[in-house]
Amino acid sequence: MRMGDRLDRIIRGVRLAEDALIVVLVLAMILLAASQIVLRNVWGVGLVWADPLLRVMVLWVGLLGAMAATRHNNHITVDVLSRFLPPLLKRAGQWVTGIFASAVCAVLAWHGARFVAMEYEAGTILFSGIPAWCCELIIPLGFAVMALRFLVVTIRPIPEPA
Repeated sequence: MRMGDRLDRIIRGVRLAEDALIVVLVLAMILLAASQIVLRNVWGVGLVWADPLLRVMVLWVGLLGAMAATRHNNHITVDVLSRFLPPLLKRAGQWVTGIFASAVCAVLAWHGARFVAMEYEAGTILFSGIPAWCCELIIPLGFAVMALRFLVVTIRPIPEPA
C-alpha cells in the first residue's frame, strides 16, 4: 500500500469519526434536553448535571461543525469582491484570506491551549466531578485542526465543481 493511500485512508477515518461524533452529540443533546423538559414539567424534578452538560455539548458540536465546514472549504465566507476579480487576483485574494484565517485559528488554538492549561492547574470542576479542562479540550483541538485545514486548502485548493 502506497503512502498516499494510507494517508487517504486515515483522512477518511478522521472525517468519519468527526461526522459520527457530531451525530451522536446532537442526538444525545436532543434526548437529554427532552428528558429535562419531561422531568421538570411532569414530575417537577430535573437532572442537576444536565444543563451544564448540554452547554458543554453545544461547545463541542459548534467546534466540530466548524471543523467539518473547513474540511471542504464550506465555511461562511464574504467574497463580494472576488466575483469581479480576474482569476490571478482572485487566487491571490484567496491566498491572503486563507493565510489570515489559518493564522487567526492558530492564535485561537494557542490561547485555547493556555486556557485549558490554566483550568488544569486551577483544578476547576464543572459538574459531577468532571474537570473543566477535559470539557474544554475541544477549543485548542478544534482551532488547531481548522488552522491546518485553512492552510492546506490555501496551498492545495479544492477544485470547484463544474
